[in-house]
Amino acid sequence: MSTEQFDIETLKHIRNKLDYIYFIAKSNYNDNPELMDTIENLAQVSKMFTNIKIQELSKQGETQSPQGYILSKLSNSYSRMKEYEKQKETDFPTWKL
Repeated sequence: MSTEQFDIETLKHIRNKLDYIYFIAKSNYNDNPELMDTIENLAQVSKMFTNIKIQELSKQGETQSPQGYILSKLSNSYSRMKEYEKQKETDFPTWKL
């Protein structure tokens, strides 16, 4: 029999921290839209995982389609990071012979 690696109170604390990260990213969106949008989405993905675990531990009803929600948010962040990576590759100066 395995022991649980999470407890509800710590998960709620994690969820609050993720809410804060999301709020700061949302509030500062205009500073760097692509970065802030990526941070928002990753905070939402993390919060969904946290909420699912809280529901498991407290034996509550299940969230509808958490996998689809996570995939859509993660897809957005992944796409933005791929574009960022491409931009960095083109910004690199060419070698002089």
